[in-house]
Amino acid sequence: MKLKYTAAWVGLTAAAMVTATACGSEGAKTAAETADKAVDKADTIMAALSRATDRTEEVGSAEVRTTTELGTGEPIAMDGTYSWGDGYALDVEMDAEAAQLQDLTDSPTVRTLFVDGAYYYDIDPQPAGPLAGKEWMKVDGSAVFGESGAAAMSGGGGGSPADSMKGLKYASDVEDLGKETVNGKATTHYRAVLDQEDMGKFKEALSGADSMLNSASGGGGTITMDIWVGAKDLPVRLEQEFGAMKVTMDFDRFGATKEIVAPPADQTGDLTDAVKEAGQQQG
Repeated sequence: MKLKYTAAWVGLTAAAMVTATACGSEGAKTAAETADKAVDKADTIMAALSRATDRTEEVGSAEVRTTTELGTGEPIAMDGTYSWGDGYALDVEMDAEAAQLQDLTDSPTVRTLFVDGAYYYDIDPQPAGPLAGKEWMKVDGSAVFGESGAAAMSGGGGGSPADSMKGLKYASDVEDLGKETVNGKATTHYRAVLDQEDMGKFKEALSGADSMLNSASGGGGTITMDIWVGAKDLPVRLEQEFGAMKVTMDFDRFGATKEIVAPPADQTGDLTDAVKEAGQQQG
């Protein structure tokens, strides 16, 4: 099987974790010192974002609708569960054609999992090659984010909406854009611009030389994050722009989601090395 490997395919995979813009421990001290010098209005915003961060981390999971725009064609929609209470995981359905995975399945959608640092795609068994007779295609996170970026993502809630909220919590450039109704819910709209020093340990995943997220997004020195906070200090919508990439997450329900587990090994074909090789050739 010849691997169909395009910017859209890579971008979709990376976008599942593009929210990993959390401030790591390296950047927290500097950001906190900056916040101490902020004006009262900025302090009020930071307090609101801090409450929203803590509440999001506390609930541990959510049902989310995500749309990824790469600036190269049809936006890619992913709907499903994000979990970050005990390590980051997701279980979503995405449009097969928009993600350019239609050659691997007759289904209009592809179920995609992220478990223990690896992606799994529910495909049709292929006639030959590493996917022969396999129900799932596996791609390790290191093929997408690079070795150092994948290491930053591993463990805890790395890459989750809760970690993304931490980026907001420590950002020094924040605005309150007022009251807005989103998805029928009353919210307050906040905006933060994160520079590379705000990204902490996730900097390599977003901009490292061996990170495909960097090439898929077109690069960029800053991330613009918008969040609409609703009742109980929980986010209703989170939107991020990084280079040419824009990801919008709408939160439908928090907590009480099912456990996400990896598919059986004997039903899985590993394409990690093939994806890495293809990425090097394109680079």
